Amino acid sequence: MTDSNAANYDLVVFGATSFVGQILARYLVDNEAVQGLKWAIAGRSEVKLNQLKSDLGSAAAELPVILADASDEAALTDLCNQTRVVISTVGPYALFGETLVKVCAETGTDYCDLTGEVQWIRRMIERYEESARKSGARIVHCCGFDSIPSDMGVWFLQQQAEATFGKPCQDVRMRVKVAKGGLSGGTVASMINIAKEVGANPKLRKELANPFSICPPEHRSAKRQPSIKSAEFDKYFNAWLAPFVMGAINTRVVHRSNALQGARYGKEFTYDEAIMTGKGAKGRLSAYGMVAALGAFFTASAIKPTRWVVEKLVPQPGEGPSPEDQQNGFYDIRFVGRTDDGKTMITKVTGDRDPGYGSTAKMLGEAGLCLAFDLKDDVAGGFWTPASALNGKLLERLQANAGLTFEVVETR
Repeated sequence: MTDSNAANYDLVVFGATSFVGQILARYLVDNEAVQGLKWAIAGRSEVKLNQLKSDLGSAAAELPVILADASDEAALTDLCNQTRVVISTVGPYALFGETLVKVCAETGTDYCDLTGEVQWIRRMIERYEESARKSGARIVHCCGFDSIPSDMGVWFLQQQAEATFGKPCQDVRMRVKVAKGGLSGGTVASMINIAKEVGANPKLRKELANPFSICPPEHRSAKRQPSIKSAEFDKYFNAWLAPFVMGAINTRVVHRSNALQGARYGKEFTYDEAIMTGKGAKGRLSAYGMVAALGAFFTASAIKPTRWVVEKLVPQPGEGPSPEDQQNGFYDIRFVGRTDDGKTMITKVTGDRDPGYGSTAKMLGEAGLCLAFDLKDDVAGGFWTPASALNGKLLERLQANAGLTFEVVETR
């Protein structure tokens, strides 16, 4: 870990002029809970960074600016030597994120991001975990909507199950009850890049289907993991289900959290995610429509002749929901956990902004602050998940500052 006495800053926001980076910078400027925070904004364009400072107003007049390109290892090393924590919003991470992870791992600088690119996470673990362990750097991917509500939602449910039932739930199902908010160009670009990689490398499709793809090699389960691939009816919620697009990353993060906590949820723990589309004929039609739309998007994105059409139709990098849409967005997700002897618990996680950006920026900010101020030195260097490294301290921050709630709804 970077020497806190030598570092100029508690944290640096890298990619501060990106769509979510700007929201994050505003959140840090306005957050009364972090007055006195020593931080800086960083990126490759001095003009854009200074414009961001101007847009943030008088409170950001003295905010330091650090110039560094995502591919410039020397500049990123200089950046890391000045801070204890880096928050990165520069995606798609598979295209632009590796050099910063490498440098953080080598310099002992704690790091978090909001990637949802599971294939890239696996590569980073394989290439740089040994360096992070040696230097003491704590690397925490997936600190946005994917995957904090899922990862911390399961962690919260299991805490409550242990307190109530005396044991964890062996099976947990997450269901998105409602989510309102728009997509940004950065998220779409990441999804298109994943489809592009799969199209170029058919072996990657098999890897992406492995629910334990980012777990340590020794962590596996003999139980077949559930997976919603088409429209299904959920008797428990009396609603139709469709695949949840973020489930492909969230399930992997939850399983890695279980592994890094010594299989605390159980060695044969099962988990899946889906989105509820409603009841009756309307819900069924919506579920099948969503399945068709997702299939068409990923098929078109994987094939070069049609990819350009998709890229023309979707939001471009730097574009995203308006401030009003962020403010009016929200989400409500439910978790059903069952113990091996049939006891059941239902919990929910809610957020008060659009999931992808308004809420994601706040979650990412609190994860970075948690790394900077709450993480004990006995959390060793390496690649962690939000639940396995930040756990209860992050939960407190999310509820106190980021507009999230975690509640027990029912026990049986």
